[in-house]
Amino acid sequence: QVQLVESGGGLVQAGGSLRLSCAASGSTRNINTMGWYRQAPGKQRELVAAITRGYSTNYGDSVKGRFTVSRDNAKNTVYLQMNSLKPEDTGAYYCNAQGITGFSLTTLNYWGQGTQVTVSS
Repeated sequence: QVQLVESGGGLVQAGGSLRLSCAASGSTRNINTMGWYRQAPGKQRELVAAITRGYSTNYGDSVKGRFTVSRDNAKNTVYLQMNSLKPEDTGAYYCNAQGITGFSLTTLNYWGQGTQVTVSS
């Protein structure tokens, strides 16, 4: 099992910045990709950004050029630097960790409890 603990959410004005952190603990050696998803009220959960253990990144179209995902493999921690925030960035942000384990290639998929980000106009 892997436990994910998020921090860094809060209330910020449009145009401001926030930095989210997510620390993973437990059986982390089979985790490859870590990242962030978000969910606004009444909407589906969507990818914000993800990063592999080898530092390849993937971003949702709406955050490209504004958000930066990074990770510290030694600390099993992923970060999300959010700049030029917009009201439409408001939502619950969830840390995610994915990997594969065993000869049967069982997929692993873990979620944090979420941290709220609210951007006021």
